[in-house]
Amino acid sequence: MSDQDDLPKLLGDCVHCGFCLPTCPTYVLWGEEMDSPRGRIHLMQQHADGTPLSDNMVEHFDACLGCMACVTSCPSGVQYDRLIEMTRADVEREHPRSLKERAIREMVFQLFPYRRRLRALRGPLRAYQRSGLERLVRLSGVLKRISPSLAAMERLAPPLSKTVPKLPERVAARGERRATVGMLTGCVQAEFFPGVNAATARVLAMEGCDVVIPRGQGCCGALSLHSGREDEARAFARRTIETFESVDVIVVNSAGCGSAMKEFRTLLADDPTWAGRADALSAKTRDFAEFLTELGPRAERAPLPVTVAYHDACHLAHAQGVRAQPRALLAAIPELTVREIAESDICCGSAGTYNLFQPEAAEDLGDRKAVNVDATQAELLVAANPGCSMQIATALRRRGVEIAVAHTAQVLDASLRGLGRDALLARDS
Repeated sequence: MSDQDDLPKLLGDCVHCGFCLPTCPTYVLWGEEMDSPRGRIHLMQQHADGTPLSDNMVEHFDACLGCMACVTSCPSGVQYDRLIEMTRADVEREHPRSLKERAIREMVFQLFPYRRRLRALRGPLRAYQRSGLERLVRLSGVLKRISPSLAAMERLAPPLSKTVPKLPERVAARGERRATVGMLTGCVQAEFFPGVNAATARVLAMEGCDVVIPRGQGCCGALSLHSGREDEARAFARRTIETFESVDVIVVNSAGCGSAMKEFRTLLADDPTWAGRADALSAKTRDFAEFLTELGPRAERAPLPVTVAYHDACHLAHAQGVRAQPRALLAAIPELTVREIAESDICCGSAGTYNLFQPEAAEDLGDRKAVNVDATQAELLVAANPGCSMQIATALRRRGVEIAVAHTAQVLDASLRGLGRDALLARDS
C-alpha cells in the first residue's frame, strides 16, 4: 500500500486533543496554532481535499523541525513523522520556490551529503578560521545581509583540526571476539568530527567487536529523506544497503543517520526489488549506545571525575526511542556525574538542515537550549549528533559560555583508555 493510500487514515488518527502543543518547539516559541502539529495536520487535510499548496501553507510546513516530539507525546499514536515527510515530498514536487531559496537549497544538498566535497572545503575553511578573517566577517554582518542561511553555515562550522585521521577498513577486537559489526562513518561526522568516529571504532574494539568500516560507503540519505527529496534519498539508501548488506549489525553514531536507516523499510516499501533488502538493513541498524547496552560491558572503566550534561538528540530520543541507554553507559563510568537538562524534549534547533533554512527560529531555540545547558553548571556537554553539537556549541559561545562538547563514544573512549578528565575536556573535533 502506498503512502497516498495510507494518507486518509494517517490524517484521521489526529483527534486534535492538544497534548502535542507543549512539546512542539515552534508552538512553544510563537504560540500559533498553525505552527503546531495539529494545526499543520489541519493544513495537510486541506491539501488532501484539493487545496493547492499556497506560500502561507508551505511556510508553516517549512517551519516544522521534524523533531518528532509530538509523536512521543501523542496519546492517539498519530504518525506525524510520516505525515510531515509525505507533505514535504509534496512541497518539493508541487510548490515553486524562489530562485534565491532554490539556490541555497541546492548548495546545501550538493555539498553536505558528499564527503569529498566537504573534505575539499576543510582546508579553505580552516585557513579562514585561523586567519582572523572570521571575526571581521562576523562583526561586519556582510554574510547575513547577503543570506541569513550563508551566515548560519559560517557561524555553525566547528573549529577544524589540521588533518582527518584515516580509519582502516577493519579494526580488530581486543581479546576474544564477541561480535562483528559494520560502522557508518557519515558525512559531516567524518569530515568535521573525525574524532568521534575514531573513538567509536576504538570503544567497539575494546568491547570485543571486529569493526568493519567499508571504504566505499557514502551518505545514508538522512538530509534528503527528512527534507522531502525522496528520489535522492532512495538512491542514497540503495547504495547504503549494498555497502552494508554483508554485515550482521550496523552501528551508527549519528542520531539522524540511524533514524534514516531504520526508515529505509518504509522509504523503499513500494520497490519490489529493494523492499526486502531495505527491511533487513533497517532491522540490523543500531545506535552506538543502543548496541553497547545490548552487548553488555566487558572492558574496565577507569574513573572520570567530570560533570556532564546529556543532551537528547531528537532523532535518537523521539525517532529511535533511545534515551536510557546513553545515560546508563555514562552513569557506569566511575566518578562521572550526569546532570539533566531542563526542557530536554524541546529541540535545540539543529534538526538536520533546519538551522540553515530557518536560521532565526533555530537561533531562538539554540539560545533557549544554551540557557538550560548553562544552568546545569556541567563541565562537558554530551550529544549524539553532529548537528546538535554544532548548534548548541554555537549558542553557548553567543552567551559567552565556554563548555567542552563530546560524543558519548568519546567519553567512553577516555574512560576505557584511562585518559583522565583533562584530556577529555581538552579534546576538539
